[in-house]
Amino acid sequence: MGTSVQVTPLCGVYNENPLSYLVSVDGFNFLIDCGWNDHFDPALLQPLSRVASTIDAVLISHPDTLHLGALPYAMKQLGLSAPVYSTEPVYRLGLLTMYDQFIARKQVSEFDLFTLDDIDSAFQVVTRLTYSQNHHLSGKGEGIVIAPHVAGHLLGGTLWKITKDGEDVIYAVDFNHRKERHLNGTILESFVRPAVLITDAYNALNNQPYRRQKDKEFGDTIQKTLRANGNVLLPVDTAGRVLELIQILEWYWEEESLNFPIFFLTYVASSTIDYIKSFLEWMSDSIAKSFEHTRNNAFLLKHVTLLINKSELDNAPDGPKVVLASMASLEAGYSHDIFVEWATDAKNLVLFSERGQFGTLARMLQADPPPKAVKVTVSKRVPLTGDELVAYEEEQNRKKEEALKASLLKEEQSKASHGTDNDIGDPMIIDASSNVAPDVVGSHGGAYRDIFIDGFVPPSTSVSPMFPFYENTSAWDDFGEVINPDDYVIKDEDMDQSAPHGGVDVDGKLDETAANLILDMKPSKVVSNELTVQVKCSLHYMDFEGRSDGRSIKSILSHVAPLKLVLVHGTAEATEHLKQHCLKNVCPHVYAPQIEETIDVTSDLCAYKVQLSEKLMSNVLFKKLGDYEISWLDADVGKTENGTLSLLPLSKAALPHKSVLVGDLKMADFKQFLSSKGIQVEFAGGALRCGEYVTLRKVSDASQKGGGSGTQQVVIEGPLCEDYYKIRELLYSQFYLL
Repeated sequence: MGTSVQVTPLCGVYNENPLSYLVSVDGFNFLIDCGWNDHFDPALLQPLSRVASTIDAVLISHPDTLHLGALPYAMKQLGLSAPVYSTEPVYRLGLLTMYDQFIARKQVSEFDLFTLDDIDSAFQVVTRLTYSQNHHLSGKGEGIVIAPHVAGHLLGGTLWKITKDGEDVIYAVDFNHRKERHLNGTILESFVRPAVLITDAYNALNNQPYRRQKDKEFGDTIQKTLRANGNVLLPVDTAGRVLELIQILEWYWEEESLNFPIFFLTYVASSTIDYIKSFLEWMSDSIAKSFEHTRNNAFLLKHVTLLINKSELDNAPDGPKVVLASMASLEAGYSHDIFVEWATDAKNLVLFSERGQFGTLARMLQADPPPKAVKVTVSKRVPLTGDELVAYEEEQNRKKEEALKASLLKEEQSKASHGTDNDIGDPMIIDASSNVAPDVVGSHGGAYRDIFIDGFVPPSTSVSPMFPFYENTSAWDDFGEVINPDDYVIKDEDMDQSAPHGGVDVDGKLDETAANLILDMKPSKVVSNELTVQVKCSLHYMDFEGRSDGRSIKSILSHVAPLKLVLVHGTAEATEHLKQHCLKNVCPHVYAPQIEETIDVTSDLCAYKVQLSEKLMSNVLFKKLGDYEISWLDADVGKTENGTLSLLPLSKAALPHKSVLVGDLKMADFKQFLSSKGIQVEFAGGALRCGEYVTLRKVSDASQKGGGSGTQQVVIEGPLCEDYYKIRELLYSQFYLL
């Protein structure tokens, strides 16, 4: 049998919940994505809690809450301790996303599911990879290779390829084939016949207009509101799709010569854009080329102002404005507060660029028809005063005293268990818990336990009185004391721990103002009020999610043509629709498992490891094909002394075989090649018309379901003439003949 592969969804099937899936490859357990929603509901993580301790590695695909939001909590509370892998942007922007989520909630609740330190600890174990980098696992994962590839949805967003014994398992959710302003499209179509493809049905029922048309309509909608003296609120994520919206707004303001102010408001806005400026190599080719030729950084923003505190927005000049504020769900953050303020004015517009998470305020407002009034909870943190402050301080003092007593008791027990000579008759040692020298003990808060006093009486068990002496056993050589260079290396994690959370430093910490909100140690409480908000403002939804639409998904899946297909993440209707389509047009093995349902998608192919004997290799003639060398082999199968299968030279003459043409002809490239040879050529009706009489077309093997990436034939049609033979010879030159 082939490589053993089992898939178990832990969250995010037959619905739009966060994504989290257990994929086992020959007994090595991958957790692919570790998402949470904006409600931070621990009940969603129950399936994960049951398997967290068995996870061997975690792969993160995108830097948003739906893909990595549960990582700090899982590592703190659920026993997840595996190494984590992601791209550099996913690591950096995911860190900022979690900071923004934590601060937003800490300002309006006693949020205690995780802390900033928990976030830092979770992200310190992340190994960062570049696109197409093959990372070989060791130990239990020996022989498994993982590699991230471009997804096209968010900056650094990843399709994961897991390879074992030549078989590929592809995890491809939230991909986008369209090239955008700041991102290239996915490379999913470059994968051919993987053993297993895990993908989502989230957009299976949706279709989208052309990008240029959509961008113009987006800008016109905003401008219309601004011209009518209204404000525009765009609820956005922290560091994901908001980057594309910023680029569109910059382009539209430049095209239309507008001067209305645009504000990007999150707790980490400055840090986000600072990092984005250094990630140009992860962006679209157009942005990279522009920087190479003109040194113009696309994220040196001309029209967008960065804000990290709502008071800065309140102090901005009166007049129409555009505000991009987190969170996209309107459940917390600045967007929630601004919506409450602006919703009652009919001149204002709330423009949604993505579907709200299920059960959130944003999703409620996107209903058709939208509600005329909504109930919201408005919360804020205020300092304690009067009796509340006194009670708080008394409680803190009581906790300190209890901690001190517990510490002293623990030390007493430690001394007793070690059988020290510090008995009552020893005048050198005074127990810190005794009544002697109370001022010393009290003033230091228990920092000094043992106190030396004047006079010296040696213990009865000692041979002679002397102070403790520790001999230096350092090694020496001809050049002096031998040192260990590792003792003088400052580790990255030490730098992370020593760096304060304030300011924008090299490790992605918080903006200073945002950090002050957290580090402000003044006693405070959260005051909440329930309000009914009359929704008089305009509500508009435009799809800028950056995902391939249903028509494109079906086309891509037909082209990739996996041997087995697993569908996850999407409504029940979308999942079932895509499943039926794929059964008819892509492959006969399509699965859509339920939560905690394990499906076995082990390949039906048999794979063997063989050793090529030296005698055989000495007579093999290789031909270069791209990065590989290929050859046709005729050999006998034998065994080596240790039982390994071995290929040996034939004992008799090899039988003749049919010629094999190896290669992948791209019609667009062949068209250019023929043009360079002076042949008039053009595309017509899906075929390549060469000269006056000859036509070339690609035809899929009818026996191959989905056909797109199965066996394909290149058919050449036309009368037997000079052009026919010439074009056929040029066609053969595009392949390697074995």
